[in-house]
Amino acid sequence: QVQLVESGGGLVQAGGSLRLSCAASGRTFSSYAMGWFRQAPGKEREFVARISSSGSTTGYADSVKGRFTISRENAKNTVYLQMNSLKPEDTAVYYCASPGRLYSADLRDYNYWGQGTQVTVSS
Repeated sequence: QVQLVESGGGLVQAGGSLRLSCAASGRTFSSYAMGWFRQAPGKEREFVARISSSGSTTGYADSVKGRFTISRENAKNTVYLQMNSLKPEDTAVYYCASPGRLYSADLRDYNYWGQGTQVTVSS
């Protein structure tokens, strides 16, 4: 079992940056892949980024590629999402999640979810 708690959301102007953190409980964190998803009002939850258990492999949605960076520190049971050059369309609730050992971008593979953190980008 993995419990996830996100932090770091907030209000930022367009062009600004934020770093989200996700603290995980449990001894299995270092063997689990991790991902970030987001959900804007009235829209479906969508994939943002993923990272393998070792951190050696990452993947991004086209909409954030080149602006967002996912990373992890297994010694601290934490995964991060560095968000730069933010746009108003990045406004959403951001969720940290894990599909367990499977490295996937498919929301349906993710079994463990945090409660979400709000990111609002003003124009």
